[in-house]
Amino acid sequence: MSQPLPNAALLPPGIAGPQPAAPVGASNRIADAQAVHGPAFGELLARTHSVSFSRHALERLQRRGIELGEQTLARLGDGVDRAAGKGSRASVVFVDGTAFVVAVPKRTVVTAVDPEHMREQVFTNIDSAVIA
Repeated sequence: MSQPLPNAALLPPGIAGPQPAAPVGASNRIADAQAVHGPAFGELLARTHSVSFSRHALERLQRRGIELGEQTLARLGDGVDRAAGKGSRASVVFVDGTAFVVAVPKRTVVTAVDPEHMREQVFTNIDSAVIA
């Protein structure tokens, strides 16, 4: 009969007690159990550059006639990535003269301002500006 294993919760930090021996052939099963089953790398990369739009931002885009193409969205996502890399929480991202106020941690565009309405705007509560 083997000796009982000590309770790991009762051991001081940094000290590991004896580990139970794995049965023969178990190494592959352990590796399989530890493998992460999630989205493919390409899907994660695509999500990284994606941004969402608040209802207010969608209304502003429609009212001001701001068109968003695939290239614009990609540049906006890149700008948000750059702001996030610097630790920003709220940023104005400029893409081709259009200003997008973004809640960086949530990757959500809060509002959008086209060049025609830019002179009337004051951006408050932001901690960064990015030209993308």
